[in-house]
Order: sequence, then structure tokens, then C-alpha cells
Amino acid sequence: ICVSKMSTHGCQGSDSLFRPLDSIPEERRARVQRTQSGFEPFDKHTSQVKRVHSENNACINASGSSTHAESPKLRRHSSPSSPTSPKFGKVDSYEKLEKLGEGSYATVYKGKSKVNGKLVALKVIRLQAEEGTPFTAIREASLLKGLKHANIVLLHDIIHTKETLTLVFEYVHTDLCLYMDKHSGGLHPENVRLFLFQLLRGLSYIHQRFILHRDLKPQNLLISESGELKLADFGLARAKSVPSHTYSNEVVTLWYRPPDVLLGSTEYSTCLDMWGVGCIFIEMIQGVAAFPGMKDVQDQLERIFLVLGTPSEETWPGVHSLPHFKPDRFPVYSAKKLRQAWNKLGHVDHAEDLASRFLQCFPKKRVSAHTALQHEFFNQLNSKLKEISDMSSIFSVSSLKLQPESNITDIKTHSKGASCELQFPSSPKHLPVYGVAKMCVCFDHTEHCITKGT
Repeated sequence: ICVSKMSTHGCQGSDSLFRPLDSIPEERRARVQRTQSGFEPFDKHTSQVKRVHSENNACINASGSSTHAESPKLRRHSSPSSPTSPKFGKVDSYEKLEKLGEGSYATVYKGKSKVNGKLVALKVIRLQAEEGTPFTAIREASLLKGLKHANIVLLHDIIHTKETLTLVFEYVHTDLCLYMDKHSGGLHPENVRLFLFQLLRGLSYIHQRFILHRDLKPQNLLISESGELKLADFGLARAKSVPSHTYSNEVVTLWYRPPDVLLGSTEYSTCLDMWGVGCIFIEMIQGVAAFPGMKDVQDQLERIFLVLGTPSEETWPGVHSLPHFKPDRFPVYSAKKLRQAWNKLGHVDHAEDLASRFLQCFPKKRVSAHTALQHEFFNQLNSKLKEISDMSSIFSVSSLKLQPESNITDIKTHSKGASCELQFPSSPKHLPVYGVAKMCVCFDHTEHCITKGT
């Protein structure tokens, strides 16, 4: 993928639009005329194309002669960065309003587009001179541009300069982690149902396209004011770019990591994401993290096996061959009913059964996102949800809305059980949107992806 072409797509690519119509070669003039007749080549340039075309038409008099000499703003060499004509693909087309957070290689800002006035989130990735432009970031950003779904955060623009790569996302004001912190003790069952349905909807969409998210956690699930949930953080950095010194962030990520990955498996499929869904599902209902490991991978695995039972070759074929599994490494635990560990699962119809289908140590036993959407847990939702298009919000269906939560907590002073990052006072500032993750693109139609060294 050519970085220069991609990064300047919104400015250089539309440079010819500023030339008078009669000065364009005949072949290209025909293309411009077809564009004027209604064809829109790129969705993000729609408003710009229409504006320039209307100006072009105004500059052609009744006799057909061009008056571009009297209209400097239509000259080919007019300044594309003029404040009066901001464009997509340009740094100065966005105003930074406030810093939302900063990591070791990226800073996230709340911003405003000068093109259309909409709020955006600007993720500014600092490029390392010795490494050049991260090819994986460009490739994955390009892929994200092709994902069009109501439950996936929208990437508006990509801006590349010598020092930075800026990703411009739609702005969403909070995430599921902050939402649960504000409403402690577990969410309203109906809201859990709506959030989980949207999460599975988004995952089903990307899994059908052989894409794995690989870093599902509440911080990466954005929540709009209307209750729309959007998958975010689709891995725009290589693994070595993830800060290694932020211990608490690493621990939090472990809470949602499946046991096969913790034991060193490098054979990933869509079932990797489904474990994280189960952990998030339980956290929404119970009000605390499902497996809040406090030390390391060993501690995390023991917390999992304490509830689900220590695996064996009989319950998990191939577990003994995983790099980090040793039969004498873990105590032998027997599997328990999930409601024994999380009592609120027993208070919501069909919740325990659905959670048990997500939380299977043996990866191949985990339910898929598509199948989970058909589970009895969602029977109470409007049946019309199955008919809406990918780009339609579930709240476009009448009668669907978030219910008032019973508990509201001041998240500045509250520190609940073992949830999110609040338990760790030394943790870095929580990034409410667009953090760092890894995404794996699978083109193997068996829906398996082999990744090594990540």
C-alpha cells in the first residue's frame, strides 16, 4: 500500500477538481461530467465534490466560455490548505479541543472537523525515524475504512506526515468501562441484553470477513449517549509498540485473555474473541471482573481453572502440547456451576447458559457470535432486529431504549471489587477512546489464523 497516495488521498487526489472544465483533457472531462451527473467516487469527498462542481458551473457563462481568470480560487495552484476551503486528508482541517490521553507512542485528542463541523477523535501516532512508517498500521487502517457497520467505530480520515500518522475517528463520549464504573454493582439486565447484542452484532460482522479483534475489553467498547455500542481499537500498532512498563494495563488485558492464549497457543480463530465476550458479559451482570488476576499469567490461569476446572486431555484435547502447560503446574480443580462464582447470573433468564457457552477452556467448544445472537437470552428483544441492515442502529427499531440504571457512582472516588483500572492507583490515565490493540486478518476460509511472535 503506497503511503503517500493513501495519506494525501483527500488533497492531491482531488487537485484536478479545481481546474476549469474546459481546460481538462477530453477523456478526463467526460469523467468529470459523469461525476456531475450524480456519481460520487468517494463518500468522504461528497460534500467537497458537490461544492466545487457548483462553483465550476457558476464560472461558465451562457456562451460556454470559462471565466476562471476572474476566479482565482478555482485555479489549479490555489492553496489547498486555505482556511476558507479545508479538505479531508489535511492536518489543518481539524481543530484540537482537548487531550484525552497519551501513551508511549500515541496521543488521543478530542477534535472538531473544519470541513463539516463534527466532533472527532484524533489519534496521533508518532513515527519512529529508524522504523519509518509502520506498514501494519497503514494496512489495518485501510481495512478499517472498509468496515461499515453501526457497531464498529467509523474511521473518517487518515493523515500522514513525516513525523506522525493521524487517524480521525468519529467521536464517542464514553466507553463500557467508564459506564460500568459509574453504575456499580451490575447493570440493568435489559441494558446488558442491548449492549451484548450490539457487541455480538459487530463481532459477527468482522468474523464473517475473517477479521479478529484480539483485544476485547470494556475500554475498547465505546458507548454513545443514545446507548449505541461500537467496537474500537482495531490494532494500529505492532506488538512491540505496546508499552511494556505499564504493569496495570498488562494485568487488565490479562483479565479478558483466553486460557489457550495464556498457555502459549499461537493458533487463533474467531473463538479467541468469544472468550472476551463471556468475561465482559459476566462483568456487566455481576459488577466485577470475571477473572481479576492480580499477579501474573499463572495467577490468571488459576482463577479460571478454579471456576471451570483444571483442564486435561479428556476435557481439552491437545492442552498438554501447549508451550506453557505442565500437569504439575496447577492444582486440580473441579468445574463449578457459574452461578456459584457469579450469583447474579441466576437472576437473569438464560444468562448462565449463554455465559457457559462463551467460557469454554477448549476453544473449539466456544459458541460463535452468529450463533450466540440466536440464543434464548435475546428472545425478549424485538424480532425486527434480525431484519435491520448493517449500518442501522438497533435503536432504529421502535420500543428499544436503554433503561435507567439504579446505581450511580462517583467514579473519581469509587474503587469497586476488582474492575477495570480503578484498583491500581499507579496506572496511567485511562484512555476513554481508541487505545492500542492487535488485529489479525484471516483469509483462510477455515477461519483459522496462525500468528507467531505476537
